[in-house]
Amino acid sequence: MNLTRRILIAMVAAILLGKLGHDVITAEGVHEYVRFVLNDLLANGLFALIGKIFVASLKLMVVPLVFVSLVCGVCNLTDQSTLGRMSIKTIGLYLITTSVAISLALFFANLIDPGKGAAMTSDATFTPPQSIPFLDVIANIFPTNPVAAMAEGNMLQVIVFAILIGMAIARAGIHGEHIAKTFNDWNAVLMQLVTMLMNLAPYGVFSLLFSLFAAKGLGPIEELISYMFTVVTVLLIHGLVVYSLFLRLLTGLSPVVFLKKMWPVQIFAFSSASSSATLPVTMRNVEHHLGVNNRVASFALPLGATINMDGTAIMQGVATVFIAQAFAIDLGWQDYLMVIATATLASIGTAGVPGVGLITLSMVLGQVGLPVEGIALIIGVDRLLDMIRTAVNVTGDAMVATVVAHSEKELDLAVYRSDALPPEPEPAKS
Repeated sequence: MNLTRRILIAMVAAILLGKLGHDVITAEGVHEYVRFVLNDLLANGLFALIGKIFVASLKLMVVPLVFVSLVCGVCNLTDQSTLGRMSIKTIGLYLITTSVAISLALFFANLIDPGKGAAMTSDATFTPPQSIPFLDVIANIFPTNPVAAMAEGNMLQVIVFAILIGMAIARAGIHGEHIAKTFNDWNAVLMQLVTMLMNLAPYGVFSLLFSLFAAKGLGPIEELISYMFTVVTVLLIHGLVVYSLFLRLLTGLSPVVFLKKMWPVQIFAFSSASSSATLPVTMRNVEHHLGVNNRVASFALPLGATINMDGTAIMQGVATVFIAQAFAIDLGWQDYLMVIATATLASIGTAGVPGVGLITLSMVLGQVGLPVEGIALIIGVDRLLDMIRTAVNVTGDAMVATVVAHSEKELDLAVYRSDALPPEPEPAKS
């Protein structure tokens, strides 16, 4: 059984068993010992620990892999002037797809009306995380201490430092060639480490999802079914239709092949709910399965994991309409334009900040005069939706990387068009 199938089975089993565990834990008349075993020892004990270790192991790879891969990509550029052109294409595509995402969200939210009849009042309370001024964010992109940036996981600063090191290596002559060879060797080692960690993915996926559904069950879904239906509908349309249209129109390549080869990454992203934690898997898949050259993948994918938030933008658009309808507040077309502009710019302005989705949503609500307390109405299902949002985000990252690579003649069409996926890692032998 290949790795993807094992992960999928683990995911389905975890959801079903987690829901069953939640029903037992919350049922009346259940013996305290049974509740203690299911809740304390398993859901919040053993499986929570395994899930945390799995995500931590993936995040362990992010900074070294991004730094080493990007240094390799930049120092191997024969013409470093292409870096500026590639940057403009990548950032431009990310901004365009984010604008399309939130526009779709506003359209479908007004079509479905998920908040009609909710009749909410503003007695809910929510304190949004503190946002950072946009100019400060731009200034903070440039590191003063690269070691501190790596230790803190500040990906934009790591990206800038890696680009500078790569450019210096490319211009250092014979000395740079020796360093470049060392970085290439390290890149191969890190990719092998990613493969080793992927063998543990089914266990990590099961543990993460079992803990989540054992704790929450499906109660929040039943209470906000209309809101969740709207968000999931737009996420699927954007992830399957919009990205496919962009890929077909800009490259002429088959979207079916692309989506088929992105399936393993989407499962990883769904289970971890973190674009950063999924980044090592995304990079491995995009380079080895889609044929994107490391020079493009090492730049576009880390940047996308930091600033590309199409899934989050969709949530913000639907949430804005839902909260406005729930509080019986009418929004005009000027308000919707403000929502599109604010959410698109905020996707870059709040990059790398913890709780970024809530920060940007609080900014959007503030711009159109909606009560920020409304976030408390939807926060109960945000963790579940975040899993789907992350799968959409990593799909968008890979699509943009593929489009940019095709435009730069850095895409191996033979690898992309191959019918069969490259061999997946075999299970680790004891």
